[in-house]
Amino acid sequence: MKILVTGGAGYIGSVLVPMLLQKGYKVTVLDNFMYGQTSLLDCCYDRNLEIIRGDVRDRDLIKKLISQCDVILPLACLTGAPLCDRDPVGAKQINYDAVRFIAECKSPEQMLIFPCTNSGYGVGEEGIFCDENTPMRPVSLYGRLKVDLDRYLLDRRDCVTFRFATVFGISPRMRLDLLVNDFTYRAVVDRTVVLFEAHFKRNYLHVRDAAGAFIHAIKNYSTMKGKPFNVGLSEANLSKQELCEVIQCHVREFRFILSEIGKDPDRRNYIVSNERMEATGFKTQVSLDRGIQELVKGYQIIRRNQFSNL
Repeated sequence: MKILVTGGAGYIGSVLVPMLLQKGYKVTVLDNFMYGQTSLLDCCYDRNLEIIRGDVRDRDLIKKLISQCDVILPLACLTGAPLCDRDPVGAKQINYDAVRFIAECKSPEQMLIFPCTNSGYGVGEEGIFCDENTPMRPVSLYGRLKVDLDRYLLDRRDCVTFRFATVFGISPRMRLDLLVNDFTYRAVVDRTVVLFEAHFKRNYLHVRDAAGAFIHAIKNYSTMKGKPFNVGLSEANLSKQELCEVIQCHVREFRFILSEIGKDPDRRNYIVSNERMEATGFKTQVSLDRGIQELVKGYQIIRRNQFSNL
């Protein structure tokens, strides 16, 4: 089976591609390496890997690559609200137009598994879990583009969409701007963080479980096709304060300050049900505690420099 991964040298792709190769899949990665990352160098020995430096907006190239694959995993994305706000035109071209073009070009027999985000739920209702039938109310351009594409793909009924929780954990193409990664870094390096609107909640997912979800969907595509799936740690619907309390269990010197003034520009606040995904047999493997332990070790190696999307 041949798999095309656009953005395969990114945060999730750099974990996913080695996993696909280990399972014997033939993998083509298309990436523009916009961050100068070298995350797939240790995979270059594998004869089942092809790497193409290119742009997902190159439609002639995309048509050629689609004609040669069985599965398409469109990870190429300007990820996060700040990055999309700085380049709204590029965000629409890459995050929406390019993936829609892929969907229009693929045959009914080809698998397309799209990583959306549960940030599309935006502001939920206190104490009520958002499931796949909950109205999507994104609070950023990044969220709106993802949600619009999610709707388009589901209307086609020949794709699988994942509404991923906030991802965390170590990746060869590391990101420090994700919430758990950021707070743990501050705990290890700065020993402190100031929390605005510390009661805001969201759900979390380890990067290896995000990668594992794609492999699970490839194996179960016929029964999952045409549906959206929330993917996250069901035990990790936590407020920012609760997250800091978990981190404090691993970094005893860490202190967090609750600010009673000021607002968080990120207005997301919701809890999520992952029951539909779990009902397919998918089980997360990495707990929040284990992921934080991993991050603490990783931050003995790296310091803040290029490791973000900000």
